[in-house]
Amino acid sequence: MAKIMVVDDDKQITSLFASYLTSEGHEVTPLNQSSKAMETALANKPDLFILDLMMPEPDGFQLCRQLRKFPAFLFTPILIVTALNDEDSRVVAYGAGANDYLAKPFSIDELGSRVKKLIKS
Repeated sequence: MAKIMVVDDDKQITSLFASYLTSEGHEVTPLNQSSKAMETALANKPDLFILDLMMPEPDGFQLCRQLRKFPAFLFTPILIVTALNDEDSRVVAYGAGANDYLAKPFSIDELGSRVKKLIKS
């Protein structure tokens, strides 16, 4: 299926997402250090990014912008998964290049549904 890179500073989240997405047939690269995300992305060329917003530098907004600067990732779907559930965060995330936004808490099936939709786009 798809190669998915999950970037979140919470190891429990990356582990949960990796377990679930792997069980759905995807190849998952979990990453807990956003500072290594660009290097890892360029090496692995994922088909989808799942990013948290609230991380140490670079935060998810900055990382989203950085990814969009690379021609290889200009059209790669980016799903934001975050506890920030306010309109301003959504607007900034979409402005930074995100394709979809999922606010915590959510069901793992909702994550799966969003991933399927973005991969088919």
